[in-house]
Formats: sequence, C-alpha cells, structure tokens
Amino acid sequence: MDEDIGAVTADGAYDTRRCHSAIIARAATAIIPIHKNGRPWKDDCPAARARNETLRATRHYGRAFWKRWTGYHVRSRAEARMRCLKSFGERIAARDPDRQTAEIHICVALMNRFNALGTAEIVRVG
Repeated sequence: MDEDIGAVTADGAYDTRRCHSAIIARAATAIIPIHKNGRPWKDDCPAARARNETLRATRHYGRAFWKRWTGYHVRSRAEARMRCLKSFGERIAARDPDRQTAEIHICVALMNRFNALGTAEIVRVG
C-alpha cells in the first residue's frame, strides 16, 4: 500500500463519490468519463470538485477531445483489442501456463496478420 499512484483510469461505472474519494485519498488523478447526462455534484469535498472539473472540461471541449487529452482513448483501444482476442474463443483452452502463453501469442499473431491484410498500402506518387 506504499506505492505511488499517478492516475486511475476506469469506465463510467466507477463515477461514484466513493470511488472518486478513494482515488483522491491516494493522491491520484481520476480519469473517469462522466455519463452524457451527468450533473454536477455539490461542491462539498475534494472529490466532488475534481469530478466537476472533469465535467466542465468534457462539456467545454467535447468527449472525444477529453479522451485524447487525458489518454483515455488508449484504454478504449485496449478494450477493443481484447474483444478481438475473445472472438477467437471465450476462454483459453490450454491448462499449462507455457501452453496458455503460446496460445495467446498465436491469437495475437493472427490478429496482427488480419490487421495487416485490412490496412491500405500508401505509396507516394511523383
């Protein structure tokens, strides 16, 4: 429990007073998107002030810019990749840890190959 935490990234389900308070107590920054119909909280604690600042930034700059600015889009990309990985099967078939690692490596190699097939080649003309 002595580790320093710089930022906590979570989805909208963790946009609660309890979660924000726990993050502030550890002196970390919360990167949690506010629901589209989110309302400001009463300005009675540091967690509420931090969340209201996020809400103001999201409304002023837009959700897409806020996600890029805070780095939240990286989390979205990782979740999308995990979804692709799960499309090969909901679970890992191997029981041995070495074989599990090999199975995941094969799935990742296949995903990379599929991405390469679907990516356009750009050639400079002139």
